[in-house]
Amino acid sequence: MVLNTTHFEKEHRQILRDIVGSSFSLFEAFKMKGIGSKRMIVGDVSPNLKSLMNTVSDINYANIELRKNGILIFINKGLQNFTWAIPYYQLVMYKTNGASIHAQGKFIHFKENKTFKENKRFFNKMLDEKIKYDQQYNFLGA
Repeated sequence: MVLNTTHFEKEHRQILRDIVGSSFSLFEAFKMKGIGSKRMIVGDVSPNLKSLMNTVSDINYANIELRKNGILIFINKGLQNFTWAIPYYQLVMYKTNGASIHAQGKFIHFKENKTFKENKRFFNKMLDEKIKYDQQYNFLGA
């Protein structure tokens, strides 16, 4: 689900909490050595996300925040902010010439550059959190 979060609305906080869980406490975030990525350059998006991208030749940026049951991708379009909420059970990630995140029939591809390389530890942390989430529902290994 993609929300326009340019202006604060109380309903958005509850919707995001329902989809991806509550945010980590300050202590948990400190223990995890951060829960947010650095700003990354968006290389490409699916056709149903094109409306969230700058139409002129500006560079599009996005960053990711970990939540207890999923991730939030924050996309900036000029002065507007959009938040894409993805629960871990829908999250699929590919490492191809950068990284792309797929969910809900949409995708976002991050270019491989200096900022992407600085986020390598963050992507590993995100995959670890997804594995922890998936193991809660692993009925085959019990």
